[in-house]
Amino acid sequence: QMAFVPYNQKDQHGSYTFSSRPRPVEIRSKYRKPPAEQTPFLYGNIMYDRRVVRGNTYAQNIIPTVPFHKQAREHVRSLTPEAVQGRTHIDVQTELYLEELSDVIASSDMDCQTDAFLDKPATPLFIPAKTGKDVGTQVEEGELFDFDREVQPLLEVLVGKVIEQSLKEVMEEEELATLKDQQQAFEELRNYQLAEVQRLQEHERRRREEKEHRIAQQREVLKKEGETVQKIAARAYAQQYLSGLLPSVLTSLRTNGYFHDPVERDIESSFLPWLMSEVDNCLEKRNAARQLLDSKTQHILTFDSIKMQLLFQYGRYSVEHC
Repeated sequence: QMAFVPYNQKDQHGSYTFSSRPRPVEIRSKYRKPPAEQTPFLYGNIMYDRRVVRGNTYAQNIIPTVPFHKQAREHVRSLTPEAVQGRTHIDVQTELYLEELSDVIASSDMDCQTDAFLDKPATPLFIPAKTGKDVGTQVEEGELFDFDREVQPLLEVLVGKVIEQSLKEVMEEEELATLKDQQQAFEELRNYQLAEVQRLQEHERRRREEKEHRIAQQREVLKKEGETVQKIAARAYAQQYLSGLLPSVLTSLRTNGYFHDPVERDIESSFLPWLMSEVDNCLEKRNAARQLLDSKTQHILTFDSIKMQLLFQYGRYSVEHC
């Protein structure tokens, strides 16, 4: 199937020509798709659709039935000058055909029906074709075997197997009972042995604790005896050491002045410093007097030597002139 795309063109004489190119029609399936494969229909947002009126329906604007060119014509007519005093203007239809003016919009209902999709029929089961030929036969009663005669071995086998299985079950029950008795006896013996082992372990634990306690006591006694011996030896050594230390310490303290006589200490601290200061003053005075005497003596000797030199020179001069 092919469709045509229209194409309009205007020639030089003002006439229009129409032509279209063939295009393939959209492929449409014969059967309706399952619900899982159907593509959901995408609806537009009516909030942005200008054809949707928002707000209260009672307050919406009523579209007038007058065409646009009539509205333009009435707008031009509204430029008519005002009526003279005592008269008024009225609206009069001047068209060739009169029409009824109304605010009710004329509407009509129309509908259309598209072809319904057909459901795809169920796929029939695959049944392979027959091969070969069918052959039948009829067996009458008593032709193949005698039931009473040939069923006896089967019954003997079945009865023998049942009896054998019963004997095995009885023997198994007896064996299980024997094993249960043996297990009970073994558990009793084991419980007795465990109790005996626990008693022996508890006895051994008490003996070990008593032994450790006795050993700890003996060690404590030996430790105290050793400490006592060390204290006695230290005391004897201290007494022996202090017997000669006390006199020497007293002598050393007395020598260093820790043990002194009050009179001797007073003489040493008060009298002897005063005496030494007086002796020093006396010696200083004596030294000063001696130095003064030495300087005078030195001066006199110097003067005498000068005098002798002058006399010697004067006598020599006199002898020469005489």
